Amino acid sequence: MYPAEIVLPMKEQLTSNGFEDLTTPEQVETAINQPGTTLVMVNSVCGCAAGAARPGAILSLDNDKVPAHVTTVFAGFDKDAVAKAREFFAPFPPSSPAIALFKDGELVHMLERHHIEGHSAQAIAENLKSAYNEFA
Repeated sequence: MYPAEIVLPMKEQLTSNGFEDLTTPEQVETAINQPGTTLVMVNSVCGCAAGAARPGAILSLDNDKVPAHVTTVFAGFDKDAVAKAREFFAPFPPSSPAIALFKDGELVHMLERHHIEGHSAQAIAENLKSAYNEFA
């Protein structure tokens, strides 16, 4: 478990940009099962989260079509919430960072760590915008 003083600024990068911080399994289940589209960003302390995933997720919201709900869970900190989110990510294995898009509770688009690591924030944003344009 990471200490709060490390994690909270990384959470705040997303929450200050409109992401809802999900900290319990119940919040995750409610968020994913809402009508419409829901983005779930699995945040983490790694460099690819800082350099690509978080900035890319934020940049992706500068689009005509965006998810109705944008949310985040933090790997290594909100353990139960992350475990619940990963149940919805099947058949994809656990990955952090990761970004999932749901439509009416169904997983429709997934970016795993290997889709994020080594890519720019702009590339992540463009990938997500394409998914929003298709599903939102």
